[in-house]
Amino acid sequence: MPIEKITKLPLREIWRSEAKDFTTWLGENIDSLCEILDVNFSITDREKSVGLFSSDLVAEDESGTVVIIENQLEKTDHDHLGKMVTYLSNLENAKTAIWISSNPREEHRKAIEWLNEFTPDDVCFYMIKVEAIKIGNSSAAPLFSVIAEPTEIAKQVGNEKKELAEIQHLRKEFWAQLLENAAKKTRMLSNISPGIYHWLGTGAGKAGVNYNMAITNHASQVEVYIDRGKNFPSLNKERFDQLFKHKKEIEKSTGRSLIWERLDKKRASRISVKFDKGLKDSESWDNIQDKMIETIINFKSAFDPYIRNLK
Repeated sequence: MPIEKITKLPLREIWRSEAKDFTTWLGENIDSLCEILDVNFSITDREKSVGLFSSDLVAEDESGTVVIIENQLEKTDHDHLGKMVTYLSNLENAKTAIWISSNPREEHRKAIEWLNEFTPDDVCFYMIKVEAIKIGNSSAAPLFSVIAEPTEIAKQVGNEKKELAEIQHLRKEFWAQLLENAAKKTRMLSNISPGIYHWLGTGAGKAGVNYNMAITNHASQVEVYIDRGKNFPSLNKERFDQLFKHKKEIEKSTGRSLIWERLDKKRASRISVKFDKGLKDSESWDNIQDKMIETIINFKSAFDPYIRNLK
């Protein structure tokens, strides 16, 4: 049996007009697209009006969900990306958008992947490349290739990113409120700006030693954190041991028992006080912040004399 060669043809030789020829052909042969996407839907409208705009094709899947299809026989552009999002957000029950182009740009592929990550789980975006081919002397045929599509992993990554962004926003709000309250009681935190990270700290007057505050979803703590860096592998433990020799005096000065963690399997060491409320306990923020501010002031008073004498 002879094996023929596949030849690619200019799309405009097959469909001279994007709107009149390609969109019309696709509306009558939607099965060609359904097959590559492994879905089943039927065309319900052509040039469906959406305000001052009109969607090339509108379809419905077996569950009645609206699918909008935007066609482009040229390179993808911002205009069509904007139209696709506009149609999807304005048509009732529209949950799926399909963008077909002869030349998908890399920037727009990334945009579609981003949309799949950050939109609700039931909203889907597809980017499809269309080519025209023939085999030997056969008639022309369309060749659809999926460039970007929704996946379970993409949605999961998107949900994780949204959760992280929410937590970072909460952290910044928490630290801003804490620093505002702290300014009324001490100057030791006056040069610090609120950040998005789980910790906030200030130097203790000795390189590699800091007074830190840290918060997670349901816990928080104040600590003396000892980490001079990778170039001083043994110094952290020596400094911890120096402070530990004065454990009794330090705890008497703080008025409480502390958690002493040498952390032999890690580079750093810490001495801390922990609280059982955290970021997600929003009704307790004032109380948490009062405790953290009081404790870090208390730590400075108790530890400073001993930190000054560290190696």
